[in-house]
Amino acid sequence: MDPTIIVMISAFVGVLALVFGVGFAFKGRSDSDLEARLAAFTGNGAKGNKEAAESILRDGMTTAQGMLGGIVQRFENLPMFFRQADSPLKIEHFLLLCGGLAALFGLVAVIAHAPGPLVPVAGIMGFGLPWLWMMWRRKSRLGRFEKQLPDALELMSRALRSGHSLASGLNVVASEMPAPISVEFRIVYDEQNLGIPIEQALRNMLTRIPNMDLQFFVTAVSIQRQAGGDLAEILNKISYIVRERFKILGQVKALTGEGRISGVVLMGLPIALFFAVYYLNPDYVMLLFNREIGRQMITAAIVAQIIGAVVIKKIVDIKV
Repeated sequence: MDPTIIVMISAFVGVLALVFGVGFAFKGRSDSDLEARLAAFTGNGAKGNKEAAESILRDGMTTAQGMLGGIVQRFENLPMFFRQADSPLKIEHFLLLCGGLAALFGLVAVIAHAPGPLVPVAGIMGFGLPWLWMMWRRKSRLGRFEKQLPDALELMSRALRSGHSLASGLNVVASEMPAPISVEFRIVYDEQNLGIPIEQALRNMLTRIPNMDLQFFVTAVSIQRQAGGDLAEILNKISYIVRERFKILGQVKALTGEGRISGVVLMGLPIALFFAVYYLNPDYVMLLFNREIGRQMITAAIVAQIIGAVVIKKIVDIKV
């Protein structure tokens, strides 16, 4: 193997080990763990010995997961993000997957004799792919919930007209409709069965599902519980408004389809041309990396790409 490749792999592994080492060094211990271990070493009770032994064994078996868990705790919104995406992976396992893909993509770039500056870019791409997948899962799940909400409101309205209570209407939605709306309404129904006020349970669902139409529903229920009124009629009107908004949103998407496709083409075309020219004539492309003016041109191109993406996003993203 080429000595350069060996040096780059060794440097990558060393930096990765350094990151994990720093994270482990800054990972704090709780007071209870420290007290239990102190009691074990000073001989103050068999209970302390047992707890300390179990703690030491547990830490030895789950060191990497514990380090990642300590880092994850610094990001308060990250668990809710994974909850909204209905992630099949734990956060610690997901971060390990990101790190593994980053190392794999970087190694593939090195083996393929890619230019030196593209190796970290490949690693960043590998690290970002799982995040793109998770964001797609979250957006897809929230989109399905939004589309199911008008039917759920109409179903609750019919249940209320037939004599059911609001809690029973929530149970009907949880029993009759598919996921993800059935899962969220089931949580609300279970929470109010356990003694949580139904307004608070609905606000909890609004925290899990940040949706404007759902906020209308939660606000309407809160006002009706305080001031009274025909909740069934209110739910029918909210359902009608949501359906009309979907119609307008469909028209907006149809009118802005050309702009969205143009944005995708304009964003992807320079990258595709770069790799095509690099495949045909690598020496010609390497001038962008070997000379100062070439590096300045790449920086300007990246900045222009970002500005263009933001401008196109602002043009085609019309709030309804």
